[in-house]
Amino acid sequence: MTDTALGIARSILGQPWRWRRTSAQMGGENLAPDDLVAQLLLARGVPRDDIERQRAPTLRAFMPDPSLFRDMDAAAARLADAVEAREAVTVFGDYDVDGATSAALLVRLLRALDVPVGAYIPDRLMEGYGPSGAALVRIGAAGSRLVVTVDCGAQAFDAIAEAKAAGVEVIVVDHHQCATTLPQAFAVVNPNRLDEAPDAALHGNLAAVGVAFLLGAALLRTLRTRGFFGSRPEPALIDLLDLVALGTVADVARLTGFNRALVTQGLKVMARRGNIGLAALMDAARLTKPPTASDMGFALGPRINAGGRVGKSDLGVRLLTTSDPQEAADIAQELNRLNEERRAIEAAVLDQAIEASAACANAPVALVAASGWHPGVIGIVAGRLKERLHRPAIVVALGDDGIGKGSGRSIAGVDLGAAVLAAKETGLLVAGGGHAMAAGLTVAADRIDALGAFLSDRLAADVERASGDKALLIDAVLAPRGISPLWCEAIDSAGPYGAGWPAPRVATGPVRIVEAGIVGTDHLRLIVSGDDGARFKAIAFRSAESLLGQTLLHARGGRKLWLAGRAKRDDWGSRPAAELHLEDAAWAD
Repeated sequence: MTDTALGIARSILGQPWRWRRTSAQMGGENLAPDDLVAQLLLARGVPRDDIERQRAPTLRAFMPDPSLFRDMDAAAARLADAVEAREAVTVFGDYDVDGATSAALLVRLLRALDVPVGAYIPDRLMEGYGPSGAALVRIGAAGSRLVVTVDCGAQAFDAIAEAKAAGVEVIVVDHHQCATTLPQAFAVVNPNRLDEAPDAALHGNLAAVGVAFLLGAALLRTLRTRGFFGSRPEPALIDLLDLVALGTVADVARLTGFNRALVTQGLKVMARRGNIGLAALMDAARLTKPPTASDMGFALGPRINAGGRVGKSDLGVRLLTTSDPQEAADIAQELNRLNEERRAIEAAVLDQAIEASAACANAPVALVAASGWHPGVIGIVAGRLKERLHRPAIVVALGDDGIGKGSGRSIAGVDLGAAVLAAKETGLLVAGGGHAMAAGLTVAADRIDALGAFLSDRLAADVERASGDKALLIDAVLAPRGISPLWCEAIDSAGPYGAGWPAPRVATGPVRIVEAGIVGTDHLRLIVSGDDGARFKAIAFRSAESLLGQTLLHARGGRKLWLAGRAKRDDWGSRPAAELHLEDAAWAD
């Protein structure tokens, strides 16, 4: 049996369509023919004997023992000492969503334990990424001799050494790739330590907020064994899962295993709107229904990020930790406004980055740099550039001092974080780090060309391999009438979907295009009709000027097509409907 879907070896975008679940996987499960969820789970790599556990992932079924991780017990014991002594603690976070949610989780937990705790988020433009020695010493001088860094610190060798010399103890809670040596911290809790045990290293896809959650569990367990809760209630760590879910999705962590359980359960907590700040942010984003993973990635996450990108870096943590409804509403509206400002800045930088990428059209890694680009949007622009070019992309904003701040995004199968660390070790970078799919760096302007050559040479084979394996994976074929709210509801139970756990992609057809036009910013909108008489709407985002968009714009009323994409509920009309978020098309005749 061939694994080619619908016999399509070359679509309009020049790629084959293949079944996500290959013919070699299709036998022997003894599943009911209509067991759609089981089929989707199998197609996403779930073993046959693990289907029931994966249908409704729970923490009990997936959560590892926190003690598996190196330095976890030491970090928990040190924090327990601080709790019992009511010692001042400062949580030092990154300015993105993962950093904000990680910091907020520990602040809220320590606050519930009556610890005098504060959060410190560095200013992106003035202080840059991660802890500096000056900041840590300043925190210590202000009275906090224990600092917990979250979503940063794995590469902060000099800063942590300076803090240690000043008598400030630092616990690092991070998930970014580590070097062969570690900072001189009291503890370094990071599943991506090179010396991590194999069973703990399996959790290297955790976002920092997931690591912080495990530290919280270890802390409560340590306090429990010390009898701390004999005369007082134990905080409900599970109530903080909304923060864990948000940080995990926004950091594009793979939604498999423990991460999928965290997000599944976190969405339930978020729907209860117990966090005043998150509730205000949902109101600002006009989310009236229970949130989905998509809402966290595209509505809530970008708004929290906007504070660190173009506004005040601590707005996200302040929002997520406040108990004042009015303050929450005010911050949420400010983040909403900053998000609109961020969009405008991003659009301008993206246009210039696309133009600049022509100079590296044949390079395995697209590296573009210019003065005047806002450092707060280069990560988003790198992601857009990666999607457009289908290869890793790095965008560098050059400062007046001749130093560039860069952010990169990668494609599946290409470890950009490891390559950036290697570039740092060879002396090409002032600073740098990250993980497989994303990285940040600091580079002198006169080393940019050498950096581009180094990364392209190191990653060329991986990029070629990843590009050669490119195919559009199809989960199911539906008649046009099957693009319906009923289908959308049926597949929801196999979610949540995101990185590493893709939403089902369907092919449908044959159809003819009835209407075609451009809406919004470069979006293609279609009305199509099938041979079964059904009509539905399809939309291809940011594709009006692409080969796909231009082909479909001129195909109205002509040849029949197969369409492929994700079926989504459309609740804007008077009754529920469904639309197809279009990713590719192929001629049906």
